[in-house]
Amino acid sequence: MDLDTFRWLLTDAGQRLLDRATHAYADVDGDPLRAAAAVRKIEPDPERSSAALTQVQLRVRAVPKFGDEAVRLYFTPDALEQSTRRRVADHRAARLAAAQPSSVVDLGCGIGGDLLAFARAGLTAAGVDSDPVRVAMAEANLAALGLAGAVMAVDATTLELDGFGAVFADPARRGARGRVFDEHGWTPPWPFVEDLLRRTAVVKVAPGIPHTLVPEGVEAEWVSDHGEVKEAALWSPGLATTRHRATVITGGGLASLTSEDDPYAGRERPVRELGAHLYEPDGAVIRAGLVTAVAAGVDGGLLDEHIAYVTSDKSFRSPFMRSYYVLDELPFKEKLLRQALVERNIGPITIKKRGVDIIPEQLRKRLALTGDEEATVVLTRVAGAGKALLVRPF
Repeated sequence: MDLDTFRWLLTDAGQRLLDRATHAYADVDGDPLRAAAAVRKIEPDPERSSAALTQVQLRVRAVPKFGDEAVRLYFTPDALEQSTRRRVADHRAARLAAAQPSSVVDLGCGIGGDLLAFARAGLTAAGVDSDPVRVAMAEANLAALGLAGAVMAVDATTLELDGFGAVFADPARRGARGRVFDEHGWTPPWPFVEDLLRRTAVVKVAPGIPHTLVPEGVEAEWVSDHGEVKEAALWSPGLATTRHRATVITGGGLASLTSEDDPYAGRERPVRELGAHLYEPDGAVIRAGLVTAVAAGVDGGLLDEHIAYVTSDKSFRSPFMRSYYVLDELPFKEKLLRQALVERNIGPITIKKRGVDIIPEQLRKRLALTGDEEATVVLTRVAGAGKALLVRPF
């Protein structure tokens, strides 16, 4: 969609078309071909009808990230994919607001997902992006939610930053050939990020960022939302409170685990034999290197020094892990494993694995279980040997 078409979409006529396109899309249960035909009958101009229907479709796709507000916002496909989930953005904005910066500038703000969160948190917020269409959408999104903020089309690397109290950046990690894993291929590249982190700044990066890449004095925070690791954020020394942090967001709120919670940091990792309970640390905990903090919290140890499963004789529940009773140890070889499961009348099965070269979906098909009982099986390695554990979540 070009800038002129988007600006037309914001007019009274454009808003009426959007409203009618929304109803047309719902009337055909989201069928894209029937919806396109219906919208073209309302608006024969192909660019305008396509723009309206695209916004309706993107708003539906945006609901998991933006919640009920999605139906009032504007997106491009790429910008929606790159946007932060609202719960994650709100957490980051609240944490930055607690530092009370005079203002914050969002470099590469896209359609404004993080900018909205900063404004909701009461921060004086501004955003810049080199794409005029995204800038116009960010302005429209602020207006749609009645939030204050300024947006400007400019190359973020040329902006004078000294007038802002804090800086936020989310370097683009996709190119023409897909995802870019080399930090020097980000836009803007890693040296620019390093310069930002010498001032008051927060930078969103990929969860797979190596620990060795994080500059001295900078805090790396890994964030998961309902069990899915969504991002890592680097907090500059003036904002950092620890070296590594895992933040877990659930329906009941959020909780954080930090390097200070790990009594085994810098020490030999605690390994012990299988106990009555098995614990599966959250992905953010694993990325943050805080699995041994979970082990300490349950008065347990690791099943294997190199694998992120924790075991204990004690029963615990925590947002930082999934908890299981260990019911039995089964044969690891596939034929004998199937026999053991058939004997237990197992049918529906959840297969979890770490440290073994197994594809759960393929194994499930090969096992071809037809029993009536449900089961969860954990496949892993202990001291180099394969283990199959029958467990029950609690």
